[in-house]
Amino acid sequence: MVSIEVPKESIDKVYEIIEVAKTTGKIIKGTNETTKAIERGKAKLVVVAKDVSPQEIIMHLPLIAEEKNVPCIQVPSKEDLGAAAGIDVGTGSVAVIEEGEAKDLIRRILSKN
Repeated sequence: MVSIEVPKESIDKVYEIIEVAKTTGKIIKGTNETTKAIERGKAKLVVVAKDVSPQEIIMHLPLIAEEKNVPCIQVPSKEDLGAAAGIDVGTGSVAVIEEGEAKDLIRRILSKN
């Protein structure tokens, strides 16, 4: 599964997936934790913010996600990603570990691409 570009109108759906998974399933926040979740085979979906600087911090995530066949979606804003994850600061990446009630949302967004 390659890095997925979602259309602008679907970006809010990606944030909604994070919010629903946070409430009804389990997510992890931050690049180090996301990397570990992918490598351990626990990540079901990875979301990476495009506006991380320097880019080297997150550049490896789509590559290892692809190796492990984990869908990886890019969103424009680390601030919005952090807010969706329920934290007061931006985050470069979030991994969904347990989808909870976001399972159908994830399936729908992946089937559109």
